[in-house]
Amino acid sequence: MDKTFDITKERIKKCLAEGKRFDGRKPEEFREVAIEYDISDKAEGSARVKIGKTEVIAGVKMDVGEPYSDSPKEGNLIVSAEVLPLCSSRVEIGKPGFDSLEIARVIDRGLRESGFIDFSGLCIKEGEKVWNAYVDIYTINDDGNLLDASGLAAIAALKSARIPKYNEETGKADYENLTDKKFPLTSIVPITISVHKLGNKFLVDPTREEEDASQTKVIIGSSDGIISSMQKGNEESIEIEEMNQMLDLLEKSWESLHKKVNKQFK
Repeated sequence: MDKTFDITKERIKKCLAEGKRFDGRKPEEFREVAIEYDISDKAEGSARVKIGKTEVIAGVKMDVGEPYSDSPKEGNLIVSAEVLPLCSSRVEIGKPGFDSLEIARVIDRGLRESGFIDFSGLCIKEGEKVWNAYVDIYTINDDGNLLDASGLAAIAALKSARIPKYNEETGKADYENLTDKKFPLTSIVPITISVHKLGNKFLVDPTREEEDASQTKVIIGSSDGIISSMQKGNEESIEIEEMNQMLDLLEKSWESLHKKVNKQFK
C-alpha cells in the first residue's frame, strides 16, 4: 500500500512538473463549483457546496445572548466544523480531530477579520442583548480540499440567512417567525483558497490524491486582492520566492473562482 502511494505521489509530481494534472486542469483552476440553498428547514440559513466530488454543508443558527464587555454594540460569531466519518474511510468515530479544528478556526478567522460581517447589525439593545450567530459546518464527501469548500459553504449559508423575530416579552428568538431582515453582511466576499506545494510546483483545489502528495500548503482568505487571513499547514518550510509564487497563483485563482461562485451567491 505504501509503495502504491509513493508511485502515485511521484506520478502526480512528474505530471505537474510538465504542467499537467490527472484531470486536465491548470494549476490555478478549480473544479466545477455548485451551490444549493435551503438544505435545512430548521436553520436560519443553510447551503450545500460541491467542488467536484467534495461536498460540504453549512447551517446558520441564531439565538439571543449578551455582548462582550469590550464590544457592547456588536453581536457574536461562533464557527464549528465536524469532519464526519461518512465523508471518508480515513475519519474515525470519536472526538473531532485536527482537520475539524483547523477548518473551524481558519473559516472563523476569514469571516471575522475580513469585515464580511457587520457585527453592529446583530445588536438588539446596546450592552444588553445581541444576536449570537452559530455557523456549523459538516463534511459529506472528501475528495480533497474540504477547507475551501467549507469556506464557500459558510459564506453561502450566511448570505441566505434571515434574522428571527425578537420576542420582547421573553427576551428570546421566535423561530417560528423569521423576519425579512437579511443577516448583516458587507460587500466583501472573503473566499478561502488553499495553495499547495508539490515538488517545485504549486496548485489549488487539490483532489484527494494531490492533497496526499502535498508537501506544504498556505491557506489564504482574501477579497479583491486584500488578504484578511493566512495560515500555513504541514511541516515543510516555504522560501520567500515560493511564497511570492503562491500569492501570484492565489490572484489568478481568486479571480476565476469569484466569477464561478458570485453568480450563485444569493
